[in-house]
Amino acid sequence: MNFDFSEDQQFLKTEARKFLDAECPPDRVRKSLEKNAGAFDADLWHKIIDMGWVAAGLPEEFGGLGLGRVDVCAIAEELGRACAPIPFNSTVFGFAEAVQCGGSPEQSQDWLTKVAAGNLIGCLALSEQPGPLNFEAIETTYENGKLTGTKAPVTDGAIANAAIVLARHDGKIGLFVASLNGVEAQPLESIDQSRGVARLVFDGAPAEPLCTGRSGEDLLRRVLQGVAVFTAFEQLGGAERCLDMARDFALQRFAFGRPIAGFQAIKHKLADMYVKNTLARAHAYYGAWALAGDKAELPLAAAAARVAACDAYWFASKENIQTHGGMGFTWEADCHLYFRRARHLALVGGSAREWKELLATAIELEIAA
Repeated sequence: MNFDFSEDQQFLKTEARKFLDAECPPDRVRKSLEKNAGAFDADLWHKIIDMGWVAAGLPEEFGGLGLGRVDVCAIAEELGRACAPIPFNSTVFGFAEAVQCGGSPEQSQDWLTKVAAGNLIGCLALSEQPGPLNFEAIETTYENGKLTGTKAPVTDGAIANAAIVLARHDGKIGLFVASLNGVEAQPLESIDQSRGVARLVFDGAPAEPLCTGRSGEDLLRRVLQGVAVFTAFEQLGGAERCLDMARDFALQRFAFGRPIAGFQAIKHKLADMYVKNTLARAHAYYGAWALAGDKAELPLAAAAARVAACDAYWFASKENIQTHGGMGFTWEADCHLYFRRARHLALVGGSAREWKELLATAIELEIAA
């Protein structure tokens, strides 16, 4: 079985890389870090909307291109490689995926049409406190068609128009879709200001439950599995870029009369980065296959993809800085852009620690079966 991208998907990746190389160089990412918390590159975002990437995985009946989730994974990898300062992850991987999984036909028509047209930035508002997501600790409530509570941190919460909110209703956990018009958004400082986070305060905000036959917990798990696979490709793209940066610098930097790429310590760093990236790619492809076909293996594949990608990106971003030496940690170098993004993405949709526990559970269930 071949899990690799098809020729059309490879072509999509190639064209996406050409576009991002021209439109999203490191200097553009750096400018987004110099803006206020919660800012993003609106001009780049609109260009990507014009390219049709936001609509790529959405059904044609809602204005999408109907390309499928694997095509979105191909785009995600290139966005990760460019470290793009846009709300693609929150809008496409989180908000739109949740509506596709649990929305009624009317909700899908309403919200997905807006996403496909580029008229909406979405986000996931799940957490209320530091640490792993705990259903028992959720205090946000949904009563009489309105949400009350506080969510933080919410990635892209300060710039989003709508959110998928985790809340409690009649003693049960559920997902609710809400417009953020009139909702107080308080930008928060974070390690990666190019993907700002915020605190959202819901004070009787109108909302409606996602209509689905499954429980709120099951729907959330399915949504997060999609987020895990998509984000794994974004992390993979960043990790591959870190390896390329480290390799290129090692070939150009001379010490003691020869390139530092010739030193064993540097060779080991690059080799270790390559091994982790290759392992992460294998798991990401498996996750994309399971997600696209809604396979029974999805819980295992998504968890493995998430764990491997977190490990690869975090390792590659650190070793890239180490390969560059003292200058790698400075503002003038580009290494820190990927270090910041690696730390941020490691918490999107749940930490690596949480996904390791889910992976162990999935393996136990597979063995028991």
